[in-house]
Amino acid sequence: MKKGILHHVELYVSNLAKTIEFWGWLLEELGYEEFQSWEKGRSWKLGETYLVFVQTEERFLDIPYHRSRVGLNHLAFHADSVEEVDMLRGKLADRGVPFLYADRYPSRQEKPYAIFFEDPDRIKVEIVFSAM
Repeated sequence: MKKGILHHVELYVSNLAKTIEFWGWLLEELGYEEFQSWEKGRSWKLGETYLVFVQTEERFLDIPYHRSRVGLNHLAFHADSVEEVDMLRGKLADRGVPFLYADRYPSRQEKPYAIFFEDPDRIKVEIVFSAM
């Protein structure tokens, strides 16, 4: 293990089935493998880091998530190339995933080269290629 490397992130979600459908294929495209599965949750792992999604209890669903409130703003994932970003953008579009800042989708000259979109709970997600 390496000190400081992120161990895991756990997100509570409003609809676990929709979340699994959305995140399952995306994380597998990014190299993650399903790690844990139980009635109220699912996780995917890459290396020593994993993402956990848990069904929010009904009594806590009265206030929906919003990235401008205190808490998580977005999750960003590395891509290996601009071609991978473009490929994922096409697959996301085929799935009807809502894009953010679509009018500013980067040209190949922009750095970093990224796409932004929302998951079923409107959590912002970024896929980025940056040759740092």
